Amino acid sequence: MLILLPVCRNLLSLIRGSVMCCGRSVRKQLDKNLTFHKLVAYMICLMTAVHTIAHLFNAEWYNNSRQGRYDTLSTVLSSLEDTGNGTYLNPVRSNSTTPTHLVFTTIAGLTGVVITLALIVIVTSSMEVIRRSYFEIFWYTHHLFIIFFAGLVFHGAGRIVRGQDRPLDWGKIPECPIPRFEGGCPQTWLYVIGPMVLYLCERVLRFIRYRQAVRYKKIVIRPSEVLELQLMKEGFKMEVGQYVFLNCPAISRLEWHPFTMTSAPEEDFFSVHIRSAGDWTRNLINVLERLPEGAQGPKMAVDGPYGTASEDVFDYEVSILVGCGIGVTPFASILKSVWYKFKESNPKLQTRKIYFYWLCRETHAFEWFADLLQGLEKEMEERGMANFLTFKLCLTGWDQSHVNHIILNFDKDTDIVTGLKQKTHYGRPDWDKEFEQIRKENPTSVVGTFVCGPQQLAKTLEKKCAKFSDLDPRKTKFYFNKENF
Repeated sequence: MLILLPVCRNLLSLIRGSVMCCGRSVRKQLDKNLTFHKLVAYMICLMTAVHTIAHLFNAEWYNNSRQGRYDTLSTVLSSLEDTGNGTYLNPVRSNSTTPTHLVFTTIAGLTGVVITLALIVIVTSSMEVIRRSYFEIFWYTHHLFIIFFAGLVFHGAGRIVRGQDRPLDWGKIPECPIPRFEGGCPQTWLYVIGPMVLYLCERVLRFIRYRQAVRYKKIVIRPSEVLELQLMKEGFKMEVGQYVFLNCPAISRLEWHPFTMTSAPEEDFFSVHIRSAGDWTRNLINVLERLPEGAQGPKMAVDGPYGTASEDVFDYEVSILVGCGIGVTPFASILKSVWYKFKESNPKLQTRKIYFYWLCRETHAFEWFADLLQGLEKEMEERGMANFLTFKLCLTGWDQSHVNHIILNFDKDTDIVTGLKQKTHYGRPDWDKEFEQIRKENPTSVVGTFVCGPQQLAKTLEKKCAKFSDLDPRKTKFYFNKENF
């Protein structure tokens, strides 16, 4: 019943966007929808193992009882005639029947084997090593859930589990009658019909979006094999930090891949930055690189937008944004929106301070959003709000030639890597010092920490949020939020 609900993205976005019933604490739980989906899947696997092992023992015991290996009562009950009126109890109706025959010839047995095999394939192909390296395998095998649910609904149709039919005059008759047994009605459909209908509506809505036209405004090949797509779609509305699913039928009609939007809601288009990190992304970049100058790209379908934790960034007095590599994309959207808001004569912002950290291994990556950061830096200075935005760009991988070049140009007003007045930092941040400094600068603030990057980085920052949050509610409190899709 629960396994489909966390992947109904439109339903979650609807709940998330409803201010009336969805406060900050509820939205934080909605951001963990995939974690909940996995936990439910693990529980299904555990209960499937218990259920299957129990029925294998049942099959053996049914067979032994039919052959008279147990007490007299068991033998007599197993010998009740199958008269078509639901009298018998033991589903093994012949002494020649074996447990294997029972498992592979009954409705319960056949559907049980099919849905168990489907579950094994779905779970094993969902392992992180498969999902990251062979996403297509994960994507296609996950659709075996259709067979799983179909088999689950019909699994009880054979009524192999039987109970005694109690007559109305029970206790009023002079002698004990021959007991009558009948199979229970299949009831699985009662539990799964609601989520299945919701999920069907979800897929219909996605198909409608698939049919809507999408136009290219601009195609840019960035350094380090990063593709920037600026797209336009009628009626498309977004918020900061949201993501969309993209489908390119020229590459695959069935594959949909999520990408965080890097544009701001104030712009008349939406953009995504796509790093070459798999077969689908490489093929897309190759197709677009071969396009003639000024030509429109191949048909692109867009599903979304969908909400993420980054939507709440302006709900905090102070925000910490931590991006790693291409994980900077949701924060690019946020920073662009900040820039547009300050272009207004009277920007209405609850946020009064933003700390931005960007960790990259290569200097080329900084070129993706260098223009945006320079524009923000200049805008803040002109408004006398240089302290509103503090950003630290951290280069985590460099060689001796970089070091020598940095030493020679250290005294320049602007950074040699980014062209910004704030200099690039080398190595990973000391998060204890960073959080301690932020706490000192904001002694009574609610601080939202937003992370988009590797799991290990997220775990580290989640611990720092707990460590540096004050127990006194009147003092600094850090709230952890992670991008999860």
